[in-house]
Amino acid sequence: MKAKNCLIFGGSGQIGSNLIRKLTKNNLRVIVVTRNIHQKGLKIKTQANAGYIDIVESDIHDEEKIRKLFEKSDICINLIGILYENKKGNTFKNIHTVFPALLAKLCKQYDLESFIHLSALGINEAKDSKYAKTKLDGEKEIIRNFSKSIILRPSVVFSRSDNFTTQFMTLLNRLPIFPLYYSGETKFSPIHCSDLTDIIYYILSHDVNSQIIECIGPEVLTFKDILKILLDLIDKKRILIPFPFPLANLSAKFFQLLPKPLITQDQLRLLKYDNVASGKYKTNFDLGFPSKLRFYDEVKKYCYMWRSGGQFSTEKYDFKKVVKNK
Repeated sequence: MKAKNCLIFGGSGQIGSNLIRKLTKNNLRVIVVTRNIHQKGLKIKTQANAGYIDIVESDIHDEEKIRKLFEKSDICINLIGILYENKKGNTFKNIHTVFPALLAKLCKQYDLESFIHLSALGINEAKDSKYAKTKLDGEKEIIRNFSKSIILRPSVVFSRSDNFTTQFMTLLNRLPIFPLYYSGETKFSPIHCSDLTDIIYYILSHDVNSQIIECIGPEVLTFKDILKILLDLIDKKRILIPFPFPLANLSAKFFQLLPKPLITQDQLRLLKYDNVASGKYKTNFDLGFPSKLRFYDEVKKYCYMWRSGGQFSTEKYDFKKVVKNK
Protein backbone atom coordinates (compact mmCIF):
# COMPACT_ATOMS: atom_id res chain seq x y z
CA MET A 1 0.00 0.00 0.00
CA LYS A 2 1.25 3.47 -0.89
CA ALA A 3 2.54 5.40 2.11
CA LYS A 4 0.40 8.40 2.96
CA ASN A 5 1.85 11.89 3.16
CA CYS A 6 1.19 13.91 6.32
CA LEU A 7 1.63 17.67 6.19
CA ILE A 8 2.60 18.87 9.67
CA PHE A 9 2.64 22.42 10.98
CA GLY A 10 4.43 22.84 14.30
CA GLY A 11 6.73 19.84 13.97
CA SER A 12 9.67 21.17 15.99
CA GLY A 13 7.96 21.31 19.40
CA GLN A 14 7.65 18.55 22.00
CA ILE A 15 4.46 17.12 20.46
CA GLY A 16 5.65 17.50 16.87
CA SER A 17 8.97 15.75 17.47
CA ASN A 18 7.30 12.78 19.13
CA LEU A 19 4.60 12.63 16.47
CA ILE A 20 7.09 12.60 13.58
CA ARG A 21 8.88 9.61 15.10
CA LYS A 22 5.58 7.81 15.67
CA LEU A 23 4.23 8.36 12.16
CA THR A 24 7.40 7.58 10.23
CA LYS A 25 7.96 4.37 12.21
CA ASN A 26 4.56 3.29 10.96
CA ASN A 27 5.32 3.91 7.28
CA LEU A 28 3.81 7.38 6.92
CA ARG A 29 5.78 10.09 5.19
CA VAL A 30 5.81 13.58 6.68
CA ILE A 31 6.28 17.05 5.25
CA VAL A 32 7.22 19.41 8.07
CA VAL A 33 6.83 23.16 7.70
CA THR A 34 9.19 25.39 9.70
CA ARG A 35 9.78 29.12 9.56
CA ASN A 36 13.52 28.77 10.22
CA ILE A 37 15.12 25.72 8.63
CA HIS A 38 18.63 26.75 9.72
CA GLN A 39 17.60 26.83 13.36
CA LYS A 40 15.15 23.92 13.49
CA GLY A 41 16.03 21.81 10.44
CA LEU A 42 18.75 19.66 12.03
CA LYS A 43 16.59 18.75 15.01
CA ILE A 44 13.63 17.85 12.80
CA LYS A 45 15.79 15.71 10.48
CA THR A 46 16.89 13.51 13.37
CA GLN A 47 13.29 12.47 14.11
CA ALA A 48 12.92 10.19 11.08
CA ASN A 49 14.86 8.06 8.59
CA ALA A 50 15.86 9.60 5.28
CA GLY A 51 13.14 9.24 2.67
CA TYR A 52 10.35 9.58 5.20
CA ILE A 53 10.70 13.28 5.97
CA ASP A 54 10.82 16.50 3.96
CA ILE A 55 11.40 19.86 5.59
CA VAL A 56 10.04 23.01 4.00
CA GLU A 57 10.86 26.53 5.13
CA SER A 58 7.90 28.88 4.94
CA ASP A 59 6.07 31.61 6.75
CA ILE A 60 2.76 30.05 7.78
CA HIS A 61 0.99 33.15 6.45
CA ASP A 62 2.46 32.68 2.97
CA GLU A 63 -0.65 31.15 1.43
CA GLU A 64 0.85 30.71 -2.03
CA LYS A 65 3.73 28.58 -0.79
CA ILE A 66 1.59 26.60 1.67
CA ARG A 67 -0.99 25.89 -1.00
CA LYS A 68 1.57 23.97 -3.09
CA LEU A 69 2.23 21.60 -0.17
CA PHE A 70 -1.40 20.46 -0.16
CA GLU A 71 -1.10 19.17 -3.72
CA LYS A 72 1.00 16.20 -2.55
CA SER A 73 -0.55 15.63 0.89
CA ASP A 74 -3.20 13.20 2.13
CA ILE A 75 -3.49 14.40 5.72
CA CYS A 76 -2.88 17.76 7.42
CA ILE A 77 -1.97 18.11 11.10
CA ASN A 78 -1.80 21.48 12.84
CA LEU A 79 0.07 21.63 16.15
CA ILE A 80 0.77 25.37 16.18
CA GLY A 81 -0.33 27.40 19.17
CA ILE A 82 0.97 30.21 21.38
CA LEU A 83 0.55 30.97 25.08
CA TYR A 84 1.17 34.71 24.79
CA GLU A 85 1.17 37.33 22.05
CA ASN A 86 4.08 39.33 20.71
CA LYS A 87 4.47 42.27 18.35
CA LYS A 88 5.63 40.25 15.33
CA GLY A 89 2.21 39.23 14.07
CA ASN A 90 1.93 36.25 16.40
CA THR A 91 -1.40 37.29 17.84
CA PHE A 92 -3.94 34.87 19.27
CA LYS A 93 -6.35 35.69 16.46
CA ASN A 94 -3.79 35.09 13.68
CA ILE A 95 -2.44 31.83 15.12
CA HIS A 96 -5.54 30.30 16.69
CA THR A 97 -8.31 31.47 14.36
CA VAL A 98 -7.14 32.83 10.98
CA PHE A 99 -4.45 30.22 10.28
CA PRO A 100 -6.51 27.09 11.18
CA ALA A 101 -9.39 28.46 9.09
CA LEU A 102 -7.04 28.77 6.10
CA LEU A 103 -5.80 25.18 6.56
CA ALA A 104 -9.37 23.87 6.72
CA LYS A 105 -10.28 25.67 3.49
CA LEU A 106 -7.22 24.25 1.72
CA CYS A 107 -8.02 20.75 3.04
CA LYS A 108 -11.45 21.01 1.47
CA GLN A 109 -10.16 22.48 -1.77
CA TYR A 110 -7.57 19.72 -2.25
CA ASP A 111 -9.87 17.00 -0.88
CA LEU A 112 -7.59 15.71 1.87
CA GLU A 113 -8.58 12.61 3.80
CA SER A 114 -8.40 14.28 7.20
CA PHE A 115 -7.40 17.42 9.08
CA ILE A 116 -6.31 17.01 12.70
CA HIS A 117 -6.13 20.22 14.69
CA LEU A 118 -4.72 20.57 18.20
CA SER A 119 -6.82 22.87 20.35
CA ALA A 120 -7.06 23.02 24.16
CA LEU A 121 -9.24 21.71 26.98
CA GLY A 122 -11.51 24.01 28.97
CA ILE A 123 -11.93 26.75 26.37
CA ASN A 124 -15.74 26.66 26.43
CA GLU A 125 -15.86 27.91 30.01
CA ALA A 126 -13.02 30.46 29.86
CA LYS A 127 -15.04 33.18 28.14
CA ASP A 128 -12.93 35.99 29.63
CA SER A 129 -9.67 34.64 28.17
CA LYS A 130 -8.51 35.88 24.77
CA TYR A 131 -6.50 32.68 24.33
CA ALA A 132 -9.60 30.54 24.89
CA LYS A 133 -11.89 32.71 22.78
CA THR A 134 -9.60 32.62 19.73
CA LYS A 135 -9.11 28.86 20.13
CA LEU A 136 -12.86 28.37 20.18
CA ASP A 137 -13.36 30.67 17.18
CA GLY A 138 -10.72 28.66 15.32
CA GLU A 139 -12.57 25.42 16.03
CA LYS A 140 -15.81 26.87 14.69
CA GLU A 141 -14.09 27.99 11.48
CA ILE A 142 -12.51 24.56 11.01
CA ILE A 143 -15.78 22.67 11.42
CA ARG A 144 -17.56 25.13 9.12
CA ASN A 145 -14.96 24.83 6.35
CA PHE A 146 -14.01 21.13 6.40
CA SER A 147 -16.36 18.42 7.63
CA LYS A 148 -13.63 15.75 7.82
CA SER A 149 -11.78 17.64 10.54
CA ILE A 150 -10.94 16.17 13.95
CA ILE A 151 -10.21 18.59 16.79
CA LEU A 152 -8.20 17.37 19.77
CA ARG A 153 -8.48 19.16 23.08
CA PRO A 154 -5.68 17.99 25.38
CA SER A 155 -5.22 18.90 29.01
CA VAL A 156 -1.71 19.93 30.05
CA VAL A 157 0.84 17.98 27.97
CA PHE A 158 4.04 17.02 29.78
CA SER A 159 7.36 15.35 28.94
CA ARG A 160 11.06 15.93 29.48
CA SER A 161 11.01 18.54 26.70
CA ASP A 162 7.93 20.47 27.82
CA ASN A 163 7.60 24.05 29.06
CA PHE A 164 5.40 23.01 31.96
CA THR A 165 7.09 20.64 34.40
CA THR A 166 10.58 21.83 33.42
CA GLN A 167 9.74 25.48 34.03
CA PHE A 168 8.03 24.81 37.34
CA MET A 169 10.90 22.65 38.59
CA THR A 170 13.33 25.42 37.66
CA LEU A 171 11.30 28.00 39.58
CA LEU A 172 10.73 25.72 42.57
CA ASN A 173 14.45 25.01 42.64
CA ARG A 174 15.28 28.73 42.88
CA LEU A 175 12.43 30.36 44.79
CA PRO A 176 11.94 29.86 48.56
CA ILE A 177 8.27 30.89 48.25
CA PHE A 178 5.87 29.99 45.44
CA PRO A 179 2.45 31.53 44.77
CA LEU A 180 -0.72 29.46 44.66
CA TYR A 181 -3.12 31.09 42.24
CA TYR A 182 -6.78 30.50 43.13
CA SER A 183 -5.49 28.65 46.23
CA GLY A 184 -4.06 25.96 43.95
CA GLU A 185 -7.49 24.35 43.51
CA THR A 186 -7.65 24.41 39.69
CA LYS A 187 -7.88 20.83 38.40
CA PHE A 188 -5.84 19.30 35.58
CA SER A 189 -5.70 15.91 33.90
CA PRO A 190 -2.07 15.88 32.65
CA ILE A 191 -1.40 13.74 29.59
CA HIS A 192 2.06 12.55 28.61
CA CYS A 193 3.27 13.63 25.18
CA SER A 194 3.74 10.07 23.94
CA ASP A 195 0.19 9.16 25.00
CA LEU A 196 -1.11 12.12 22.99
CA THR A 197 0.87 11.18 19.87
CA ASP A 198 -0.37 7.59 20.22
CA ILE A 199 -3.92 8.97 20.20
CA ILE A 200 -3.21 10.94 17.01
CA TYR A 201 -1.84 7.84 15.29
CA TYR A 202 -4.82 5.80 16.53
CA ILE A 203 -7.16 8.35 14.96
CA LEU A 204 -5.27 8.20 11.66
CA SER A 205 -5.30 4.41 11.55
CA HIS A 206 -8.92 3.87 12.65
CA ASP A 207 -12.27 5.12 11.50
CA VAL A 208 -12.78 7.84 14.10
CA ASN A 209 -15.69 10.15 13.32
CA SER A 210 -15.88 12.34 16.43
CA GLN A 211 -15.12 15.92 15.49
CA ILE A 212 -14.06 17.02 18.97
CA ILE A 213 -12.13 14.68 21.29
CA GLU A 214 -10.92 15.61 24.76
CA CYS A 215 -7.51 14.09 25.45
CA ILE A 216 -6.89 13.46 29.14
CA GLY A 217 -4.44 11.58 31.30
CA PRO A 218 -5.27 8.76 33.74
CA GLU A 219 -5.59 11.01 36.82
CA VAL A 220 -6.94 14.36 38.02
CA LEU A 221 -4.55 16.61 39.96
CA THR A 222 -4.99 20.10 41.39
CA PHE A 223 -2.38 22.77 40.74
CA LYS A 224 -1.30 22.37 44.36
CA ASP A 225 -1.00 18.58 43.92
CA ILE A 226 1.26 19.11 40.91
CA LEU A 227 3.54 21.50 42.78
CA LYS A 228 3.79 19.12 45.74
CA ILE A 229 4.68 16.22 43.45
CA LEU A 230 7.38 18.28 41.73
CA LEU A 231 8.80 19.42 45.09
CA ASP A 232 8.92 15.81 46.28
CA LEU A 233 10.65 14.68 43.09
CA ILE A 234 13.35 17.37 43.23
CA ASP A 235 13.68 16.90 47.01
CA LYS A 236 12.97 20.52 47.94
CA LYS A 237 10.87 22.15 50.63
CA ARG A 238 9.16 25.38 49.66
CA ILE A 239 6.44 27.56 51.14
CA LEU A 240 3.31 27.56 48.96
CA ILE A 241 1.31 30.72 49.59
CA PRO A 242 -2.20 31.45 48.24
CA PHE A 243 -2.08 34.72 46.27
CA PRO A 244 -5.05 37.12 46.45
CA PHE A 245 -6.30 37.84 42.93
CA PRO A 246 -5.45 41.60 42.96
CA LEU A 247 -1.84 40.82 43.90
CA ALA A 248 -1.65 37.95 41.38
CA ASN A 249 -3.06 40.18 38.65
CA LEU A 250 -0.54 42.91 39.46
CA SER A 251 2.38 40.46 39.27
CA ALA A 252 1.06 39.02 35.99
CA LYS A 253 0.80 42.55 34.58
CA PHE A 254 4.51 42.99 35.34
CA PHE A 255 5.63 39.54 34.13
CA GLN A 256 3.87 39.89 30.76
CA LEU A 257 6.24 42.75 29.92
CA LEU A 258 9.15 40.29 29.80
CA PRO A 259 10.24 38.76 26.43
CA LYS A 260 9.24 35.31 27.74
CA PRO A 261 6.68 36.01 30.46
CA LEU A 262 6.33 33.62 33.39
CA ILE A 263 2.62 34.35 33.46
CA THR A 264 0.32 36.86 31.75
CA GLN A 265 -2.99 38.36 32.80
CA ASP A 266 -4.73 36.23 30.17
CA GLN A 267 -3.08 33.05 31.48
CA LEU A 268 -4.11 34.03 34.99
CA ARG A 269 -7.74 34.28 33.87
CA LEU A 270 -7.42 30.92 32.11
CA LEU A 271 -6.02 29.31 35.26
CA LYS A 272 -9.34 30.02 37.00
CA TYR A 273 -11.04 27.21 35.06
CA ASP A 274 -10.55 23.46 35.52
CA ASN A 275 -8.65 21.68 32.78
CA VAL A 276 -10.41 18.31 32.91
CA ALA A 277 -12.95 16.40 30.82
CA SER A 278 -16.14 18.41 30.43
CA GLY A 279 -18.49 15.48 29.85
CA LYS A 280 -19.82 17.20 26.71
CA TYR A 281 -17.54 15.42 24.24
CA LYS A 282 -15.94 12.02 23.85
CA THR A 283 -12.54 11.46 25.43
CA ASN A 284 -9.74 9.15 24.37
CA PHE A 285 -11.03 6.76 27.06
CA ASP A 286 -14.43 6.69 25.35
CA LEU A 287 -12.69 5.76 22.10
CA GLY A 288 -11.17 2.74 23.81
CA PHE A 289 -7.70 4.28 23.88
CA PRO A 290 -6.93 5.26 27.48
CA SER A 291 -3.81 7.15 28.54
CA LYS A 292 -1.51 5.01 30.66
CA LEU A 293 1.44 7.14 31.75
CA ARG A 294 1.05 8.72 35.18
CA PHE A 295 2.43 12.12 36.11
CA TYR A 296 4.64 11.13 39.07
CA ASP A 297 6.15 8.07 37.40
CA GLU A 298 7.10 9.88 34.19
CA VAL A 299 8.45 13.11 35.70
CA LYS A 300 10.54 10.96 38.05
CA LYS A 301 12.53 9.79 35.00
CA TYR A 302 13.93 13.25 34.30
CA CYS A 303 13.54 15.25 37.52
CA TYR A 304 17.14 14.47 38.55
CA MET A 305 18.27 17.43 36.44
CA TRP A 306 16.79 19.70 39.14
CA ARG A 307 17.98 17.68 42.14
CA SER A 308 21.15 18.29 44.13
CA GLY A 309 23.67 15.81 42.75
CA GLY A 310 22.02 15.56 39.34
CA GLN A 311 22.07 12.07 37.86
CA PHE A 312 23.91 10.76 40.93
CA SER A 313 20.80 11.48 43.01
CA THR A 314 18.79 8.83 41.17
CA GLU A 315 18.03 5.37 42.57
CA LYS A 316 20.68 3.90 40.28
CA TYR A 317 23.34 5.60 42.39
CA ASP A 318 21.66 5.12 45.77
CA PHE A 319 24.49 3.46 47.72
CA LYS A 320 22.22 1.92 50.37
CA LYS A 321 20.00 0.26 47.76
CA VAL A 322 22.98 -0.96 45.75
CA VAL A 323 24.50 -2.62 48.84
CA LYS A 324 21.13 -4.08 49.87
CA ASN A 325 20.58 -5.58 46.40
CA LYS A 326 23.98 -7.25 46.56
